[in-house]
Amino acid sequence: MTLVNFKNGNRNALVNPLFKDVFNPFFNEAFSNAPQYNKVPAVNIAETEKGFAIELAVPGLKKEDFKINLDKNVLSVSAEVKAEEATETKKYNNKEFSYYSFKRSFNLPETVDQSSIDAQYVDGVLTLSVAKKEEARLQTREIAVK
Repeated sequence: MTLVNFKNGNRNALVNPLFKDVFNPFFNEAFSNAPQYNKVPAVNIAETEKGFAIELAVPGLKKEDFKINLDKNVLSVSAEVKAEEATETKKYNNKEFSYYSFKRSFNLPETVDQSSIDAQYVDGVLTLSVAKKEEARLQTREIAVK
């Protein structure tokens, strides 16, 4: 299989000089060299009886890329990844991979047990399990009507 690089930039010049290609719209490259991507990962936060589950969608990273810090009641998750540099054996015709970093911070409530926070990274999802203090857990009971 052979990859062919088509560099015919004027094929749509008669129709619209600002529109180059369906896969290369004006707004993606007019203001920067890199395509515009969402810079922060999507987050799901769920509350259970025993605690909270914070899930971050961060595919393509490794466990070593993450930094998770707790400062007072602020839980911060960050990652920093640099793209590989071009070598003599690898010459790029088009390179869109670049530097990627993010930082998300979460204010934890007073009911959280700060000594019991765990992190797990599986299939592109980083899950932080934050336990509640024993006295903060909801006590459920049935109340009789008199």
